[in-house]
Amino acid sequence: MKNTNRRKFLKTTLAATAGAMFVTPAIAGQVNKKSSYKISLAEWSYHKALFANEMTNLDFPVITRKMGIEGVEYVNQFFKDKAKNEAYLGELKKICKNEGVESVLIMCDGEGMMGHPEKAERIKTVENHKKWVDAAAFLGCHSIRVNAGSRGEYEEQQKLAADGLRMLCEYGDTKKINVIVENHGGLSSNGNWLAGVMQMVDHKRVGTLPDFGNFFINRKTGEEFDRYKGMELLMPFAKGVSAKSNVFDADGNERNMDYSRIMKIVEDAGYKGYVGIEYEGSELSEKEGIIATKKLLEKVFATL
Repeated sequence: MKNTNRRKFLKTTLAATAGAMFVTPAIAGQVNKKSSYKISLAEWSYHKALFANEMTNLDFPVITRKMGIEGVEYVNQFFKDKAKNEAYLGELKKICKNEGVESVLIMCDGEGMMGHPEKAERIKTVENHKKWVDAAAFLGCHSIRVNAGSRGEYEEQQKLAADGLRMLCEYGDTKKINVIVENHGGLSSNGNWLAGVMQMVDHKRVGTLPDFGNFFINRKTGEEFDRYKGMELLMPFAKGVSAKSNVFDADGNERNMDYSRIMKIVEDAGYKGYVGIEYEGSELSEKEGIIATKKLLEKVFATL
């Protein structure tokens, strides 16, 4: 993608998002004064633009702040070779500081199977994640998000995933970085299974990142765990929350899930902190979907 296309995308996005901020100032004011929650933005919400080179990881905090969002949740694949690049991370940290944006967490994929059946491979996976723990600490994040993938029978996978997570948590402890697991497909999307893993790890650094929408155990067969039960099971361990969105109705509500019901579960669990927007829909553009999700969250926050 030519640099001119990237500049055109950024100019259009920044202008549109700046204008959108004037739509709901009253609601935004209510959220800032009364809510226990702040809004962050998961970088995956802009994955199409990032993969197309229309924006970069360094642009992400700038665009986020222009949308009136104060926290960023990075995805490691958009700066995969920069985890140990202190100059790059220093530039990213400087941009965040200048924009008044807080680095919240790094979502880590492609670094191995945390619950690999072979001990040597679990250790290798832990080693692969250590650089992201270091990067998260440098940037001022509170957590890295990992996947609890494994193979074997239900209980065996729990034990294997717990072993890998415990090892990584011990390293996270040295950097004061949490290791959190999202319901992200397979058994990790089974609320009972993942809650059991959390209990097995039994470490202050381990936690969950409950995602409103990722309760598909098997997308091919359509096997799905009840999202509301899943949220109830995972929220006691939550160190973050991911507000997944895909489609909206004419009233601005998410068509596939009840945000008010879910946020009541979040509130009842005593969680306070960032709620991260993760728009994955196709009916709206990435920019429009993020704005729609932000408006919905602000509306729901005002009722809590």
